[in-house]
Amino acid sequence: MGFAGAMVVAMAVDALLGWPSPLFARIGHPVTWLGRLIGAIDTAWNRSSDRPAVRRGAGIAGALLVIALSVAFGWTLQSLLPLGWIQVVLIGILAWPLVALRSLYDHVGAVANPLMAGDIAGAREAVSRIVGRDPAALDEAGIARAAIESLAENASDGIVAPVFWGALFGLPGILGYKAINTLDSMIGHRSERHEAFGWAAARIDDVANFIPARLTGFLFVLLAPRRSDALLCMTRDARRHRSPNAGWPEAAMAGGLGVRLSGPRIYHGGATNEPWLNEGARDPRAADIAEALTVYRRAMLLLAGLLAILSFA
Repeated sequence: MGFAGAMVVAMAVDALLGWPSPLFARIGHPVTWLGRLIGAIDTAWNRSSDRPAVRRGAGIAGALLVIALSVAFGWTLQSLLPLGWIQVVLIGILAWPLVALRSLYDHVGAVANPLMAGDIAGAREAVSRIVGRDPAALDEAGIARAAIESLAENASDGIVAPVFWGALFGLPGILGYKAINTLDSMIGHRSERHEAFGWAAARIDDVANFIPARLTGFLFVLLAPRRSDALLCMTRDARRHRSPNAGWPEAAMAGGLGVRLSGPRIYHGGATNEPWLNEGARDPRAADIAEALTVYRRAMLLLAGLLAILSFA
């Protein structure tokens, strides 16, 4: 249970400091380091001249290699640390960059502030940094939907999931999860280049996020303004989402705020016609982003509190 305490340390440090821009400019970030490794493997092993079965096999090997290296690096670091509470603190500090608690809050808040001031252009620019949709096609409701969906999904992928695996296994767990999640974000999508090569990355990510996504949804249910509606919407609509996991926190947030999320959207590559979550509810507004951020903040505090209790159990 000491690993649970380490995750509380990581969350606390990230909430206070985030990942400072000067530090990022000087050394980058662990996710960007992983990204360079994954990009190199993608370039070397994902050959368009190969048959799909060969590319799938190469993708499986590449994904397992990145995950194994990350886990091994985490295990080596952890084995070098002294035992006791000093280990808990040091693991928490080393895990700090892998918990995107403050970054997510700041990025979504950067959308809410101009939108509440009526600055649609500023809000579009801010939301383009966190979603892949065509910002020119977004009105106030579209911007608010995109921001709230990003907040809900990334609360699971960026905080709850890494903390969950870190609480179970320490540095090998959190580093292994970040490798899985970065693989999925880079090669796990259905494009001509990555349909076969990224197959394993997407499937492994689905498994790794299965429990954390549902845990995130229940945290939102507990702290939403409309708890019964959040629970009803989550249990009814989560499986309608194109992702086997993202629908849980997004549906809980939709019901908890009394708004509809997901639905049709326009990307740079064209339009998609996704089903609604909480269909029949009103479209979200700027104020709903602020309310979603309040739910998020309370949910993360509850998660930290639960981990703190576990660390002393």
